[in-house]
Amino acid sequence: MRVSKSLLLLLAAILLMMVSCAEAPAPVEEVEEVPAAAPASIELFNGTDLTGWDSFLVEPEVKTEDVWSVQDGILICKGEPLGYLYTTEKYTSFNLVVEWRWAPGTEPGNSGVLMRINGEPMGIPRSIEAQLQSGNAGDVYGFHGMKLTGPEERMRGQEGHELLGDFVGVGKVEPNENTPGEWNRYEITLDGGDLTTLVNGKQVNHATQVDVVEGNIGLQSEGGEIHFRKITLTPIAGN
Repeated sequence: MRVSKSLLLLLAAILLMMVSCAEAPAPVEEVEEVPAAAPASIELFNGTDLTGWDSFLVEPEVKTEDVWSVQDGILICKGEPLGYLYTTEKYTSFNLVVEWRWAPGTEPGNSGVLMRINGEPMGIPRSIEAQLQSGNAGDVYGFHGMKLTGPEERMRGQEGHELLGDFVGVGKVEPNENTPGEWNRYEITLDGGDLTTLVNGKQVNHATQVDVVEGNIGLQSEGGEIHFRKITLTPIAGN
């Protein structure tokens, strides 16, 4: 049987189409990017005991429990002797929420939130501090050579201080504390070289060029009974 030329061309075209379809790569399915999960918050104070914490006191014969205790979900610091409670874990960059009050019916005193604690333990260690002294919450300091800076008109410091070594500080813009005896809320962001403090929801300070070093979080015993009920840390991703 004679096959016409047009039929041969049609068969060739069909065959070529079949081969092309067989060799064509399967379509690549687009994979939807899943955003990285945000770092989980860490409750540094569990409301029950001092799990995850250790202490240093300048009077070694004094026991931790003689200065720091937990009652009805509140962490209580008697304020004497000088020293600090510190986390057994170390952190570099984070958002930190601390709720505190001065013991109702007592004279408010001094304390501080210490960050990036490093070096040898001492009464006031090498660290960055967010001040808690009554009337001065929101001030920030670097002790024993730890650096930070801010607007010139709010800078303060001294070399060779007996307790603080070479220290620098940046004073708050304005106070925003509640009446002594009432609860206050600190929101502290320490992100690389930037440090921001909010007191009761209002930003009161910002420092830059902060020394970046891994260290413990601490709470000072520095005169005056002070209470804490919330200490929550959220690590900042990538730091």
